[in-house]
Amino acid sequence: MNRFITMDGREIAYELKRKKVKNINLRIRSNCSVYVSANNNIAENVIEEFLKRKTNYIFSTLSKYAEIAKYANIKHSYVTGESFRYLGRDLRMVVIEGKNDVISDGVHLTLSVKEINDTVLKENLIGKWYDEQCRDVFKRIIAEIYPVFQKYGVILPKMTLRDMSSRWGSCQPKKGVITLNKRLIEIPRNAVQYVVMHEFVHFLHHNHSDKFYEMMSALMPDWKARKKLLETVAFHIPK
Repeated sequence: MNRFITMDGREIAYELKRKKVKNINLRIRSNCSVYVSANNNIAENVIEEFLKRKTNYIFSTLSKYAEIAKYANIKHSYVTGESFRYLGRDLRMVVIEGKNDVISDGVHLTLSVKEINDTVLKENLIGKWYDEQCRDVFKRIIAEIYPVFQKYGVILPKMTLRDMSSRWGSCQPKKGVITLNKRLIEIPRNAVQYVVMHEFVHFLHHNHSDKFYEMMSALMPDWKARKKLLETVAFHIPK
């Protein structure tokens, strides 16, 4: 059931679910909906006071998700002059008529197509190029980081790629698999390294315990800065 609360002059809708939980739990979904769970013994005024104490967090998170949604609606037309993000840089697209192919010199992304007005063909070619870059770049990063974990008995994991809306990576230690979000190819390389390191550490520490963060700090002392870069840059990348 949806309820409404006014915080700093702004009305916020939230869904309240009564559950057998110890604490008041707050979750903000990527679609900008606010979800609260609490047990039946907690009065609504107590819940509202809790939400008001979380005003800054709620507003900042809603703002971030709204920014993501705004950029997610941008669609490429695959024409000369468009920008495509690659490892934190903007590549300027150049479309020419010729054999179906995509090449980049680090400044331009040249898309050669037999049918220059075939948008579906152009989209497929760019998608294939990005998939190839994901496999190449991510495998090299995994190969760079793996030796640190090999001495702990971690077997070189299999890498899988997925389109994920809310996670940058995940792992299955028992199966020896690391899954990476394809959109990481658009993020600066040092931020991608952070995601890979994060998943590798989970092979040894399955949750975000103190030991997990101790190992992250030992192996990647600047991981917090890389994580911040990831979170900052990601909000400005169109899907």
